[in-house]
Amino acid sequence: MIRPDAQSAAFGAMAGKVEGLTAAVVGTATREAISRGVPVARLLHLEHRVDRPALLAALAEYHGCPAIEFDERLPVPPELLRRVTREATVLGGWFPLIRDEEGAVVVAAVDPSAPELREEVEALFAPAPCRYLVALPDDIQWYAQDFLHAPPGELIGTERTGHAFWRNTMAQWRTRLACYRTDMAKARTSLVLARNGLALAAIAAALLRSPDLRAPEGMAWGVLAVGVLLIGGGLPAYLQVRRSRLTPPRNQTLVEVTAATLHFLEGYHFIEHNGGEPTPTKATMLARLGDLLAKYCTILYPSPGSQERTHLARERNVLAAQRTIGACYRTIYSRARTGLAFVRTGVSFMSLGVGMMSYFGLNMNTFFDLLVILFGLLMLVDGLFWYLPVRKEQAELPRTRSGVLAQ
Repeated sequence: MIRPDAQSAAFGAMAGKVEGLTAAVVGTATREAISRGVPVARLLHLEHRVDRPALLAALAEYHGCPAIEFDERLPVPPELLRRVTREATVLGGWFPLIRDEEGAVVVAAVDPSAPELREEVEALFAPAPCRYLVALPDDIQWYAQDFLHAPPGELIGTERTGHAFWRNTMAQWRTRLACYRTDMAKARTSLVLARNGLALAAIAAALLRSPDLRAPEGMAWGVLAVGVLLIGGGLPAYLQVRRSRLTPPRNQTLVEVTAATLHFLEGYHFIEHNGGEPTPTKATMLARLGDLLAKYCTILYPSPGSQERTHLARERNVLAAQRTIGACYRTIYSRARTGLAFVRTGVSFMSLGVGMMSYFGLNMNTFFDLLVILFGLLMLVDGLFWYLPVRKEQAELPRTRSGVLAQ
């Protein structure tokens, strides 16, 4: 089993020969490593700011062999992997890398000079000879995570594939949301046509029904015809969209599906000590989803650089999740704007009907005025059902924008 101070002797011997590596620093890091049960190299790098290349150079000079860093592009032969387990390599502090041109197994090891390590490795790969390279403990762990089977959240290479899958899933959902918004915009445009046609129809009706207004009868009928054409062009398009695309999904469904697309955070995103400040619990589910992303919004720059792609893939997914939540907000508010368009159109119809009845009184045309009022009332009620559910989201949006989505 690898000891927390397995490389302390090497670093102590090389103290003063490597920038930042002094006897005092090595002694302090060694004591901390033993008490905390972590590799001394990790503490030297993260807490005492000694560069990884300097640590590897010190180890290479001490052991008299080349050093190697983690590289996920390395083609490790499957026949070597079949002989080892993740626990054995991580605890033993070694990992098989490749076979060289002479058929020797090249092994990365934390302490390649340790007799017990060499005995274990050579017994496992006999009769093939073994050649050793020195590596840091974190590199051995990364090799084990990347090349040996483990839970999906811990497989570095597999994790990027999982992140790519979830980014595609979120992108598909955002595309669907964009389609919903386009349909709603089409409905609002149709309602604008209907309101313009209604205005022209009202002018024509006033000209035809009022004996006090002097205008050529042909012009009044022409205005009425144009108004009817605009209403006829607007309402069917609205009704078609209303039946086919605007009924499903409702606000809650949009939020629930958006939440499902963020499921990747549970299995593929691990950030420790994110430093995020706790925030008060929001009243709506969508606002709580926005707050959930705050603690994942820290870009990490690990070493070596070949593993940085994995952490940047995590960050891309968090940014994609923020865009997905933003798209859900835009879609919900597009529904609200469409509902308000229903309300405006309904009020226009009701105002026209009431105005015509008030001005011309009860006559043979009152039945048509009542139909206009009834149609406007139905649109008004329908629009309120679209708009009112968004009110609770509106109360949470300013704090969400300042806290998460604006990052």
